[in-house]
Amino acid sequence: MYKKLIIFPILLVFLLASAQKKADLIIINGKIATLVKPGEFAQAVAIKDGIIQETGANTAILNTYKSGTTKIIDAGGRTIIPGLNDSHIHIIREGLHFNTELRWDGVKTLKRAMEMLKEQAAKTPEGIWIKVIGGWNEFQFAEKRQPTIAEINEAVPDKPVFITYLYGKAFLNKKGIEVLGYTKDTHYQGSLLEQDTRGNLTGLMYAKETPKAIYTTLGLTTVLNNEERANSTLQFYRELNSFGITSAIDAAGGGQNYDADYAVASQLAKAGKLNIRTSYYLFAQKKGTELQDYERWIKQTSPNNNDHMLSAHGYSMEGAGENLVASAADFENFLEPRIVLSDSMETDLEPIIRLLVKNRWPFRLHATYGESINRMLNVFEKVNTEIPFDGLRWFFDHAETITDEQLGRVKKLGGGIAVQFRMYFQGELYQKMYGQPDTQIPPIKKMLAMGIPVGMGTDATRISTYNPWMALHWLITGKTIGGMQFWPRDQVLDRFTALQLYTSGSAWFSGEEEVKGKIEKGMYADLSILSDDYFSATTEKVKTITSVLTIVNGKIVYASGTYKAADPVTPAVIPSWSPVKHFGGYQH
Repeated sequence: MYKKLIIFPILLVFLLASAQKKADLIIINGKIATLVKPGEFAQAVAIKDGIIQETGANTAILNTYKSGTTKIIDAGGRTIIPGLNDSHIHIIREGLHFNTELRWDGVKTLKRAMEMLKEQAAKTPEGIWIKVIGGWNEFQFAEKRQPTIAEINEAVPDKPVFITYLYGKAFLNKKGIEVLGYTKDTHYQGSLLEQDTRGNLTGLMYAKETPKAIYTTLGLTTVLNNEERANSTLQFYRELNSFGITSAIDAAGGGQNYDADYAVASQLAKAGKLNIRTSYYLFAQKKGTELQDYERWIKQTSPNNNDHMLSAHGYSMEGAGENLVASAADFENFLEPRIVLSDSMETDLEPIIRLLVKNRWPFRLHATYGESINRMLNVFEKVNTEIPFDGLRWFFDHAETITDEQLGRVKKLGGGIAVQFRMYFQGELYQKMYGQPDTQIPPIKKMLAMGIPVGMGTDATRISTYNPWMALHWLITGKTIGGMQFWPRDQVLDRFTALQLYTSGSAWFSGEEEVKGKIEKGMYADLSILSDDYFSATTEKVKTITSVLTIVNGKIVYASGTYKAADPVTPAVIPSWSPVKHFGGYQH
């Protein structure tokens, strides 16, 4: 009797421990790219409480982790990768506007793009703007040209239309000019509103020194109400989930005010509806008061204040940038020659860097050209002698023409570089302005060889598309969207390295490299099952890959095709005239 009393509690402990070990979800029959090392693939993965328990062979994982309540997903031999992480995207801003925009991302012909414009006009009520905001260029079209103002006016004569092209140009139809009340006397500093020989506005806008005309005009177009903004955010995040994106680092933007314009995403996160782990930086908004912005925000919030997890999904403030001060705005308009930064840049930037370092705020800074980066590094190095960076996370965004010497200085200060595939969209323009490059732009392989942290992103949505597989196509081919060989062929990345930049590489930029970006024990259970095998598909096929099942925090957030029955219910798109309701987002 005494022995039985001893054995019973021991058995109970064993049974409880065994139950706690059992998985919530097991995926079997997969080609699971762990990304722990090149060429390493597993067959099955066990997940519990949003964390990866183990990877291995089907039999071993099932025998160890399966219980009567474990959900089993059969990958059917498909490739599984860690969730993609866009280290530079304007996700919060686009969430507020996605439902208002007609997307030409992925459209193959200008003819179809113009048909979409006309079809949308027929569905759009009076007083509502028809907008195409970034994500396209002429080289994706079979016709290899942009629309003309005459074609836009013919397609939509009676409703206002606004179309932006990269950061340097915009199209405004005749009705749009009328609605805005723009005349030959309308001027925006640093921008040009083109006039014909009689002094009438043609509808073409050009950013010469700044894009002020383009983005002020955009701010005067249709804005959604709060209910519609919440719906728009859900639709955009779902769109990103459909490509296998599970994390994003928001680079903020002009007119994106803290904390008013963050309220929708914050509320969705608190409700457990934010299906992408979102880390965000704060962007100084008004020229001349940038220091006051950061002094106020430092009192209002702090980095990592929710440990990247809020209601089971991440939503965390990370630091300052990508704009820190207006005089350091290194405008990347390859339609025009490089702009020389203001003589006041160093004086303006230094007190902000000192404030951020003193308060241990990570920061990021938009920088396109090596000439600008040199001056910025001078400021950083000066502050570092007074207040050591001492491991503080900081990085440049873009850095297309950074030099070898400057890379060495970045490395010495412990910085990273978040690169984007802007040259996929602007390579032809760069070539026309500066000639064919004889090296990789930006020099990613050099960055990696030096041990500098590098993350991949899109800079979507006002220049490039948010489709990460287009970006991966760029990394493994060095070609532009129009097919031009922009990088030397011997400087492209292998597929493992390219995917690593989009996963564990990007995780460094939010301080999460120890918890995401790989499929291994202890990591967040963020992953996706792909439509095609990234590792063996042709380079052209890579561009068309999507996710057929996306998991964030161990939960299915998107499913299609074979797995459609597991797809979570998504609210219908509102308002009823939304282009997303009729066309969706990316045009596959």
